[in-house]
Amino acid sequence: MSLVDFVPTPKFEEYKERFKQHYKLERRKDGVILAQAHTAGGSIQLSVQNHRSVGQLFKTIGADPENEVMIFTGSGEDFMMGADPEGFQLEQEDLQNWAYEYAYKDGRINVSSLVNDLEIPTIGVLNGPGFHTEICLMCDITICSEDAIIFDLHYDIGSVPGDGIHSCFLELLGVKRGAYALLTGQAIDAKKALEYGLVNEVVPRDKLLERAWTLADHIMTQPRTTRRLTTQIVRRPWKQRIANDLDGGFGIQMFGHLAKQKAVHSKDHIASSIAYVKEGKENNIK
Repeated sequence: MSLVDFVPTPKFEEYKERFKQHYKLERRKDGVILAQAHTAGGSIQLSVQNHRSVGQLFKTIGADPENEVMIFTGSGEDFMMGADPEGFQLEQEDLQNWAYEYAYKDGRINVSSLVNDLEIPTIGVLNGPGFHTEICLMCDITICSEDAIIFDLHYDIGSVPGDGIHSCFLELLGVKRGAYALLTGQAIDAKKALEYGLVNEVVPRDKLLERAWTLADHIMTQPRTTRRLTTQIVRRPWKQRIANDLDGGFGIQMFGHLAKQKAVHSKDHIASSIAYVKEGKENNIK
């Protein structure tokens, strides 16, 4: 008998309650867990608090050995098309501190946790238009709704696109298409996302979760060790990409933040950029 016990692993009912302001969590008996990100029950509204929760969630799900497949999606009509009106007050009050805490530290953890801390297959379900879609696009399998629009707004709000979306776009789109999307704010619709290889399937909105569960059912047909070790194979490109690019991209973005001595995250800044997408324009070039 060992002199010590195992440190207790997270219990689903406990973290389901802990994360309820940010995620609606449910888990089947076979260990397939569904995480639906939300803000006040509707679509995600970006904030310092919401941003931090992503990595915390992935680390917690990954630390629970009873989880076997994760389905990650948003709530409401879009994935993320707005910001919490007071969601960046902390950044505005103390930019030097939160440029590190919120952006550099939390942001790197969010992406690296998805790839490194979840040793279970992941299915990203993009439920509509949105930014920061890398969280769904960097899952092992990604499906999206017919009205999904993928775009990055960083450049158009005066920020360097170096917080993970650059790794995602350059890996999936390639150098030329990735550069175009990052510099122009190109709005990539579902059809083109499938053509470009950003997503695996385009599914009617009302069938999205049904399809995700079906994919999870197929993944669950093989033994636990096979499922988990297969993720180590299919994630090698992501592991290499984030090892090479992620920290440097974030560092460059944060230098841009602090060099201007001005917070760029705000409801108005974000709204001005996504207006182009809502108007159905292919990109922001006038």
